[in-house]
Amino acid sequence: MKTIAQQLKVKEFPFEFFDEEGNEIYYENSKGYWHKREYDSNGKVIYYKNSNGAWRKYEYDSEGNIIYLEDSDNYWQKRQYDSNGNPIYFENSKGYWEKREYDSESNQIYYEDSDGNIDKREYDSNGNEIYRVDLDGYIEDN
Repeated sequence: MKTIAQQLKVKEFPFEFFDEEGNEIYYENSKGYWHKREYDSNGKVIYYKNSNGAWRKYEYDSEGNIIYLEDSDNYWQKRQYDSNGNPIYFENSKGYWEKREYDSESNQIYYEDSDGNIDKREYDSNGNEIYRVDLDGYIEDN
């Protein structure tokens, strides 16, 4: 199967196509390597594929944050965000996960992951970290 550039008998490389917004939708070099991208209405990449057979799909929330990613290696990620755009949950296909909590000023006050790490923080009224407590109960004053 011929590439797009071969079909068009292009002599100059790299060969590139862009959409109306200036986003690259196709690229090919002189060695036959190519990749293509598809975008959503906000200009975010939703699909990527290349000549090596690799691909990646993306989904976004209404704020433009990635909420799901999947690729040709059977890897995936899921993410959740709070109303301020702070990441509150992450999970992937390898079984790893993270949970985070924030105060009203978007300072991270709690972190926990699937490796057993736990981190708690407290802040003063100016948003400066006062101390941090880790999994072992170690208190780090700032």
